[in-house]
Amino acid sequence: MKPADEGCLSGIRVLDLSRVLAGPFCTQLLGDMGAEVIKVEQPGKGDDTRQWGPPWFHGESAYYLSCNRNKKSVTINLQSTEGQELVRRLALQSDVFVENLKVGALAKYGLDYPALKRIHPRLVYCSITGYGQDGPDAHLPGYDFIIQAQGGIMSLTGEVDGQPMKVGVAIADIVAGLYAANSILAALLYRERRGEGQFIDISLLDSQVSWLANVAMNYLISGEAPGRYGNAHPNIVPYQTFETADGHIAIGVGNDQQFRRLCEAIGMAELLGDVRFSNNPNRVKNRDELIELLQKTLRMKPTVEWLSRISEAGVPVGRINNIHQVFADPQVLARNMLMHLADSTGGLMPLVGPVAKFSATPSAIRCAPPRLGEHTDEVLGVHLQLSKETIAGYRDHGIV
Repeated sequence: MKPADEGCLSGIRVLDLSRVLAGPFCTQLLGDMGAEVIKVEQPGKGDDTRQWGPPWFHGESAYYLSCNRNKKSVTINLQSTEGQELVRRLALQSDVFVENLKVGALAKYGLDYPALKRIHPRLVYCSITGYGQDGPDAHLPGYDFIIQAQGGIMSLTGEVDGQPMKVGVAIADIVAGLYAANSILAALLYRERRGEGQFIDISLLDSQVSWLANVAMNYLISGEAPGRYGNAHPNIVPYQTFETADGHIAIGVGNDQQFRRLCEAIGMAELLGDVRFSNNPNRVKNRDELIELLQKTLRMKPTVEWLSRISEAGVPVGRINNIHQVFADPQVLARNMLMHLADSTGGLMPLVGPVAKFSATPSAIRCAPPRLGEHTDEVLGVHLQLSKETIAGYRDHGIV
């Protein structure tokens, strides 16, 4: 692996005033790609997620550890005039500023985009909020669970006759973080071309509505609100989970050729002559009849046999893994999606690996998620040239 200083974003400094998940997930991605990320936290408390346990690893919650690697932690009290000035000075030395406070919250500190733009026009400033900077709900706080409800995904998730169900991870936060990171990269490219930064407005609700994707278009074209399909697909059949003799498997038939191979692999070639199942539109129309027939057969043999036969036929099929099985999966391990890194206590911390595999500038986990305020003296001393005595005085007065 190449040295960490050859990451795609080597030389880019990110000042991170975000907390919980959407913002920290965004800045973690930037850190994985080589950016220097300075995480500003409240003295004595820090990011709320530091307390969101159990489970714990050497006193830090697993939740916090999930989205804060490759960062430096600096504690600064934003309620103090001196703390606000410290953040302002750090912003002047940064390329990117990320925050996810309520709309307008930083204006009273002189740390909003208009104020920072006047002194640093090249700054890329990304604000992540629940509902965006305008609109009737802009003032409301953003919570993933509420956004999943309001943004429609819960109406699509769950069993056909069951209650609306949230996704098992905070997916609205995660997707907003992905959009934010992607937008920041685009803004940095624009800055290289035009020499100026800009403001990026990322909303959890916008992100949620956007990734309704094909389901949204189904509604917009047909005018019919989609319901829940459980593990099935609204537009492709068969494309769902099936019960086997000893468990469940997921089968995804994406075209008529795959359907033919599936039928032959499971010994149901007679279905190929049935006009009800001759093409995907017909299979969607006659979904219930087809699934009943397939399920009757698939229930007769164990999972491992079906996985082998269906996979050898070239049809997408997968075991439904629990999380233990995911991190024992040979493909997951081969792709370095499970990594271990020594933290400041000497413990070997397990971490989920970076997704992007760059050929020339590999993503890297350079350092474990930091302890609260672990880098305060380093950052203020090196970047702002503050003396040890000055930093100690700030600490005595609760400024850092």
